[in-house]
Amino acid sequence: MHTLIEYNVIGLMSGTSLDGVDLAYCKFYLHNSQWSYDIIANETAPYDAFWKETLKSLEKKDAATFAQINTDYGHFLGKLVKTFIAINNINADFIASHGHTIFHQPKKKLTVQIGNGSAIAAECGLSVISDFRSLDVALGGQGAPLVPIGDKLLFGKYTFCLNLGGFANISFDKKGKRIAFDVCPVNIVLNFLSEKKNLAFDEKGKMASLGKVNIELLNKLNNLDFYKMKPPKSLGKEWLIKSFIPILESFSISVEDKLRTVCEHIAIQISIILNLSSNVLVTGGGAYNDFLIGLIRSKTKNEFIIPDKNVIEFKEALIFAFLGVLRMRGEINCLKSVTGASRDNSGGAIYNYK
Repeated sequence: MHTLIEYNVIGLMSGTSLDGVDLAYCKFYLHNSQWSYDIIANETAPYDAFWKETLKSLEKKDAATFAQINTDYGHFLGKLVKTFIAINNINADFIASHGHTIFHQPKKKLTVQIGNGSAIAAECGLSVISDFRSLDVALGGQGAPLVPIGDKLLFGKYTFCLNLGGFANISFDKKGKRIAFDVCPVNIVLNFLSEKKNLAFDEKGKMASLGKVNIELLNKLNNLDFYKMKPPKSLGKEWLIKSFIPILESFSISVEDKLRTVCEHIAIQISIILNLSSNVLVTGGGAYNDFLIGLIRSKTKNEFIIPDKNVIEFKEALIFAFLGVLRMRGEINCLKSVTGASRDNSGGAIYNYK
């Protein structure tokens, strides 16, 4: 007789687009060596002006300010969790928190996600797992993407798992190994351009659809060195500021034309990878960008599956909750085939409250 093992976990995720903190209360079931899940409750707690500005500019602050904000942000997350638990009458086993990435420079063996785990634990009275990326980076890996083990174990029926968040990342099996990498920037750039029109984002890609492709800009973006690199590879804000934005800013064309050209660029980069006629699970905020999805569809022969709102918006929070489960079980949650680390590893610092 096979027993059913169940875990109740709250996953926290803050992405590069600075929309807010995603909270997902998830149940995971292990039965006959197969994992399944339910997302029971979720919400996105939007950042106020203070946290948006603080997180955006923290990389330029002095060490004392950085240390203080790391602690303050941990307490902030803990209070969000405490409220979330009270409103939804949750009985969780522990918290798994991604934190918010401030530095990600794997070549220097450096990655920092703020949100002090002990501060979260102190606020909500539960054990916390945080700092999921550091061990992999210390082992020579990219520390990203971390979602592929979840893609493999929770979403294995799809050939490709494509996430259109701040950056696009993709994961799939190749010759029996899970391969995953960042593809190109998506919402982090589209939102940057939309803000020039005093809009938080380009709803459904309507502004982009009004623009024209600027071939010279498109060629310059497509010729960036990152696209010539083989995986494992990952993108961060530093790369965007240094390599991508300056090209965009050097063109004196309308915001609509820039949006249209960037969407074309995204669709081209993604279509290069989706070279099999198969099924693709699409998640992340970009799944709502009808214009962008239409462009990607037009360049490939794949079947695109856009799941329900919970999975689109909370898949990363769900998977970080799952990474926490694997960490608590002492099992691998980070794959060397994905990150390029010297070995598979089980990342995450555990702050046991009880």
